Amino acid sequence: MWHSFFSMHRIASRSGLLGRRCYSYAMKGGTSIAGVGDIIAVASGKGGVGKSTTAVNIAVALAKEFKLQVGLLDADIYGPSIPTMMNLHAKPEVNEDMKMIPVENHGVRCMSIGFLVDNDAPIVWRGPMIQCCCFIFTIDVHLSSSMLVILLFYWYQVMSALEKMTRGVAWGDLDILVVDMPPGTGDAQLSMSQRLRLSGALIVSTPQDIALIDARRGANMFRKVQVPILGLVENMSCFKCPKCGEKSYIFGEGGAQRTAEEMDMKLLGDVPLEISIRTGSDEGSPIVISSPNSASAQAYVNVAEKVTQRLNELAEERRMGPEILL
Repeated sequence: MWHSFFSMHRIASRSGLLGRRCYSYAMKGGTSIAGVGDIIAVASGKGGVGKSTTAVNIAVALAKEFKLQVGLLDADIYGPSIPTMMNLHAKPEVNEDMKMIPVENHGVRCMSIGFLVDNDAPIVWRGPMIQCCCFIFTIDVHLSSSMLVILLFYWYQVMSALEKMTRGVAWGDLDILVVDMPPGTGDAQLSMSQRLRLSGALIVSTPQDIALIDARRGANMFRKVQVPILGLVENMSCFKCPKCGEKSYIFGEGGAQRTAEEMDMKLLGDVPLEISIRTGSDEGSPIVISSPNSASAQAYVNVAEKVTQRLNELAEERRMGPEILL
């Protein structure tokens, strides 16, 4: 293992990456995963906006309604929730190639770091493990050899975890892999965006300004690494009283639409706040399965359909190539 650290140090030194600005050692555009068609990131600028719930329901909708081969990667290394939401608690088996076999439910193949730890065990990433790439690759500093080795050690651990969750898994043939990203715009998010060949990113936010500000940051991060934005999903858009039917816009109204227009993004849908979303998630039965006729379930299905349409549009744009003006 130490050989790998010193090898990275020598490579970085020879290529002049140390002590100057650089954002990734991976090839521009990232690399693909064998057998996987499109890879989409479901992301949010902050936690608590329903990102994981959106990722789960879109993945299940793609499999259930559109009959696609779908994988779901829980890349939220801080708080993996896919095992609970998908009612999966078995540890993944390993095949003859020493790759983990995804655990499947609701027609979706899933992988999560949550499968590898006990439910109550804290998942602690020390600060340097997340921040060392910022020191090495985004700040103009000159480091001593000993400090560099320590930072590379932490960086190697984080990247190894992410690598195992992507290419260390026998995904098989997938039409689409949905990646539930960690919340925020830190190094783990940036690394995932650069190391995977993402077809696009879906930004999730709630209607209030404080969440939309961070949603803007998330969208800008993906644009900086040239990942297309599939669109914006407004979660918890309103609450409809189950007794009188009156709608209450608890977190504000119209903010996501304005943000989408200002950021030149498409608003793919707004998902109302319903109790059945919470109960379904807690019980491991996503709302598109447990209450398929509900407004929220229909909203998720509509978003999933627009995601497929947007992916087809992007594929056609890549096939046609850039327009040449003479």
